[in-house]
Amino acid sequence: MHRTHTCGELRAEHAGHSVTLSGWVQRTRDLGGMTFVDVRDRYGLTQLAFNMDSNQALCLSARKLGREFVIKATGLVKIRESKNAQIPTGDIEIEVTQLDVLNASKTPPFTIEDNTDGGDDLRMQYRYLDLRRKPVQLNLMLRHRLSIETRKYLDGVEFIEVETPYLIKSTPEGARDFVVPSRMNPGQFYALPQSPQTFKQLLMVSGYDRYYQIVKCFRDEDLRADRQPEFTQIDCEMAFVEQEDVLQTFERLVRHLFKKVLDVDIDAFPRMTYDDAMERYGSDKPDVRFGMEFVNFGPVTQGQGFGVFDNTEAVLGVVAPGCANYTRKQLDALTDWVKRPQIGAKGLVYCKINEDGSFKSSVDKFFAADKQAAWAAHSGAKAGDLILMLSGDLNHVRRQLNELRLHMGSALGLRDPKVFKPLWVVDFPLLEWDEDTERYHAMHHPFTSPKPEHFDLIDSDPGAVRANAYDMVINGVEIGGGSIRIHDKAIQARMFDLLGFTPEEAEAQFGFLMNAFQYGAPPHGGLALGFDRLCSLFGGSDSIRDFIAFPKNNSGRDVMIDAPSPIHNEQYDELYLRSTASENEE
Repeated sequence: MHRTHTCGELRAEHAGHSVTLSGWVQRTRDLGGMTFVDVRDRYGLTQLAFNMDSNQALCLSARKLGREFVIKATGLVKIRESKNAQIPTGDIEIEVTQLDVLNASKTPPFTIEDNTDGGDDLRMQYRYLDLRRKPVQLNLMLRHRLSIETRKYLDGVEFIEVETPYLIKSTPEGARDFVVPSRMNPGQFYALPQSPQTFKQLLMVSGYDRYYQIVKCFRDEDLRADRQPEFTQIDCEMAFVEQEDVLQTFERLVRHLFKKVLDVDIDAFPRMTYDDAMERYGSDKPDVRFGMEFVNFGPVTQGQGFGVFDNTEAVLGVVAPGCANYTRKQLDALTDWVKRPQIGAKGLVYCKINEDGSFKSSVDKFFAADKQAAWAAHSGAKAGDLILMLSGDLNHVRRQLNELRLHMGSALGLRDPKVFKPLWVVDFPLLEWDEDTERYHAMHHPFTSPKPEHFDLIDSDPGAVRANAYDMVINGVEIGGGSIRIHDKAIQARMFDLLGFTPEEAEAQFGFLMNAFQYGAPPHGGLALGFDRLCSLFGGSDSIRDFIAFPKNNSGRDVMIDAPSPIHNEQYDELYLRSTASENEE
């Protein structure tokens, strides 16, 4: 028997028991007559005690142990003379009578501690060591708990989990597919699913009216902190439902998760239209934990001889509360921040409303004090506040000001990760016009239904059609989204036509779905929640990588196993890709 207890299990009531523990050496301390070894597993840490007087050989063996050695220790549980209140096992120690080294270890390339000295790249290279650290273990245990509670809730409301294929057909809409060559079908390729979208709709046609799956999905797109080439989502679909049924069901799921995992009660789940979100926050995923809503300063700034404002589509701003004391250095830093390529603003106009009621702005020579007073009155700014304004094309300014608003919210401590403010963003445009391709693209995906009251606009004014779609947003993060789907073949065919598909292309890509609609497709809808993003939100982190056991880096590489990597020339032959191999050799 390698162990009778785990390293986090023993307490004072176990005193006098003979036990066996196994785990990894965290550290050793040689105090002359005594040697202490901390042994660790994923459950906790226990102190082992070796006495030179009672067993010199055993004590000398303990002194030879290195960090991360795997050991087995047998002995008696004793009450510690110097208790450690920082750990659950801090009242006891094990007086060791037998020690076995199960495996030695090289000195690890970084310390296996809560606060490690290893950088991101090094820890990703030795991820199997990083996974031993308690913060990473806690993240994965949080992920496990979220998955268990998700399944409990969905099972309790009659959802069934159905697995859908990973080798599917490539489609032109959405992000780039990862493609897989078929050995048995020369020159043909599978794609890895970006989502199980069409399969879950087919399950509704099949009569499985409540489906879910915690499923891997794949997108070959540029990466950032909240994106990975392979990611996990809670994928759900329901038949015989309208939008409100879906929203209510998954509000209850999210409330269940917050209560069971974090013991947090979520009350209000407000609704906000897409147009309202863009006007007030410049984002379809607004962070509503704090104010600083957008102000349209055009009516009180334009037409007054200042070209930066006059020769532009929009002048928008925010009021930063209590920031009139910002120094010139701080304001210059803000200006440099918005001018970075990632933001792209040409400059920043500011106006201080001083405590004595006077004004100081970066455009004093263009606008007198009475004009600046009008800005304050228009925006509701008070003494001690700071107005920050950007100008330019409406869509660009909204995006830039959204970034500035979030930056200021963080700087002012208004984005508390322990405060959770969810909302639904609804009434998205069904279609987006792309100037480069001169055609419409689906804002969500081609299977999203228009709102019932907008069906008549599909032919006359497709750009005005609103989608029967919804996104769940929490703390400025899009946690998930979905829609009521099209279930009528004629409407689906019209949607493909609007997206530039010929009837032949639509048949080739989605004929299976169109055919299924002819056999009694019920009204249906659903959503998918980003499981990795949900984990990072619950864990108070901006990065989903912290909650994935073996993540990729920002280049989409697994540096631990060195993937992706070349394949053997024989494999090129088997997959009929010899021309590609020849190009690589050249």
